[in-house]
Amino acid sequence: MANLEPSILLPALLAGLLVIATHAPLGIQVLNRGIVFIDIAIAQIAGLGVIAADFFGWEAAGAGVQVAALAAALLGALFLTWTERRWPEIQEAIIGTVFVLAATLSVLLLSGNPHGGEYLKDLLVGQILWVNQGQLIMLALLTGLVIAAWFGLGQARLGRVGFYLLFGLSVTASVQMVGVYLVFSSLIIPALATRNATRFRLLKAYVVGALGYLFGLLASTLFDLPTGAIIVWAMALVGIIASSLEPAGSASHPSGH
Repeated sequence: MANLEPSILLPALLAGLLVIATHAPLGIQVLNRGIVFIDIAIAQIAGLGVIAADFFGWEAAGAGVQVAALAAALLGALFLTWTERRWPEIQEAIIGTVFVLAATLSVLLLSGNPHGGEYLKDLLVGQILWVNQGQLIMLALLTGLVIAAWFGLGQARLGRVGFYLLFGLSVTASVQMVGVYLVFSSLIIPALATRNATRFRLLKAYVVGALGYLFGLLASTLFDLPTGAIIVWAMALVGIIASSLEPAGSASHPSGH
């Protein structure tokens, strides 16, 4: 049985809470819009930006990689804004296609890298246990920016472009730490678990996400399980319990509050 080392667990938990801070409200809106694959698509595009930067020989921990990931995510977000306006009836299919194209291009770019398989796995499942102070500070700053814009401006004033740009910012900040799978789970599972909530939906979504990260990190440390994967399962189990506590068939407030 592994030791519960606070110096590792606390930063990882803080990273998870920062991810949930932005993904819970965005996830509720995504579920309301019926475009549930947008987050995994933009996360994959951000990951593609990281891989492309590595392909061109940029320093892995340098600012250039962060800029590449952010630029890729924002370009992807702007493209999906345009497609939603142009072809709203097939937006979900377009999002799925964009995800597959980004994922396969990542594989192609890594095909000549002897460590490509490990690198790709890290982008998918993340390295949340090894988050450092610099990453946490960057994530906290971007989280504050996204939260301020989301609650300060409101959904109506943000519009389509603002919505997708906030997605790009939040995903770029989180995908390199928690991975594509956890980014997607943090968006969808809390929103799905609270879909029948009639009061305090956003607060309940925050609780589901936070408990998922907490229990997943504890299980990973105690039983030596892959961290990203077990957090996804822990969040899903918490979400199932939370959903069972809500009256079936009740409608939640559109705003998610």
